[in-house]
Amino acid sequence: MEQTLKITNVLADPTRYYIYQHIVNNHGDVSVQEIADSFNIHPNVARLHLSKLEDIDMLTSISRKTGKGGRPSRLYRLSDKVIQLHFPYRNYQLLAKIAVQSMMTLGEQGKQALYETGKVFGEELINQQLALNSTSIDRLAFAEKVNMLKNAATIAGLSPEIQASEEENKISFRIFNCPFKEVTEVEPGTICSMHTSFLKGMFEALFENVTIVEIENMMSNCAACSYQASVLT
Repeated sequence: MEQTLKITNVLADPTRYYIYQHIVNNHGDVSVQEIADSFNIHPNVARLHLSKLEDIDMLTSISRKTGKGGRPSRLYRLSDKVIQLHFPYRNYQLLAKIAVQSMMTLGEQGKQALYETGKVFGEELINQQLALNSTSIDRLAFAEKVNMLKNAATIAGLSPEIQASEEENKISFRIFNCPFKEVTEVEPGTICSMHTSFLKGMFEALFENVTIVEIENMMSNCAACSYQASVLT
């Protein structure tokens, strides 16, 4: 209960919450001075906000030499720890692990069912976006489809970064947050394959003849999961 109160008190400050969101969207390390400049606050105030976020394990920090002499600079980044608040208590991670391991007892048939279900959920995520915008897929230009893909991925908590080339019909897709990470650590190959199916479902809801190739995987100590998609509009 004490930790719960500490977390809610820290996040009750709007500036502190927006600083955290800034770091989420930054996809990398930030310095005290960068936060001070971005939010037009004194560096000491920025340091206080960052320290409080680190105290509740939402951020972590490292010291790095500047090469200019003097004290090392302290850089802040997102913590790998998961902070969850449930009232009353729920444990959906445990439920997910039970469900996945139950599917694994079915062998290849269970894996295939998991992949196909993941793809369906990816398609549904895009279809929800289409319905919200009252838009027909036939009326969307390439750039609009890419933007919808990014919005859907953001809603899914993937913290995406997307670069697209309409001339080459290619989309580079990077994910900086895996919403299935804790379960993935139990069944890495299976969950990563399911997640790829999930992404393919998203792409195929917008584009034709989609081919997705995984370039990097954060479970292999990469900064992000990276994919290269070839599509036809």
